[in-house]
Amino acid sequence: MGAQNGKDLLVKVDMTGGGQFETFAGLRATRISFNAETVDITSLSSQGGWRELLTGAGVKSASISGSGVFRDATTDERARQIFFDGETPSFQVVIPDFGIVEGPFQVSSIEYAGTHNGEATYEVSLASAGALAFQAF
Repeated sequence: MGAQNGKDLLVKVDMTGGGQFETFAGLRATRISFNAETVDITSLSSQGGWRELLTGAGVKSASISGSGVFRDATTDERARQIFFDGETPSFQVVIPDFGIVEGPFQVSSIEYAGTHNGEATYEVSLASAGALAFQAF
């Protein structure tokens, strides 16, 4: 995979619950992180004293974060609604030349900021809330 434009890493939210995905408006920076907890099964009989991990065990999770400018678009309103209603709708993350990750996420935080003579900005954090699917390009 060659170099990619950062603007091509897109975070999309299901606007209606029916699979109508729209890109979050105003995002300038985005990040997705995948995590897997380990289960240590090391014992006194472990070969050479090396740590052993249980294959396929542990909790998997993903987190999405982004920051951008407040545009008062329908996706901004949807993010607020998701947070205050405690919903876990489907999100998509489009990773250039890699694929699409899709599944339920919870909006874990939204922060708004602004300076006296600057634009209003926001930061959003999402936490996976179920199984995620991956579709390669």
